[in-house]
Amino acid sequence: QVQLVESGGGLVQAGGSLRLSCAASGRTFSMYHMGWFRQAPGKEREFVASIRRSGISTYYADSVKGRFTISRDNAKNTVYLQMNSLRPEDTAVYYCAAKGTYYSGSYYFAPNVMDYWGKGTLVTVSS
Repeated sequence: QVQLVESGGGLVQAGGSLRLSCAASGRTFSMYHMGWFRQAPGKEREFVASIRRSGISTYYADSVKGRFTISRDNAKNTVYLQMNSLRPEDTAVYYCAAKGTYYSGSYYFAPNVMDYWGKGTLVTVSS
């Protein structure tokens, strides 16, 4: 089992920045590929960004590429999402999720392939 707890959400004006954190406990964090997803009111949960176990490879949705950066610190069992140039359309509940080591599919993760989820943190961007 892996327990994931997100933090860092809040209210920010358009153009501002936030950094989300996701702290993991339980089994070895470095064994898991990690992803960030978001879900806006009335919409389906969507992929935002992912990072492989080693932290070398990262992947982004087109809507956030160039504005968001995913990173991880395996020594701290934490994955981050730095969000810059925020827009009102980025408003959503942001979730982190973990995918086990033995995976050969696309790293632009579909939500249904993830093994563990956090409970989410709300990001609200005002115009």
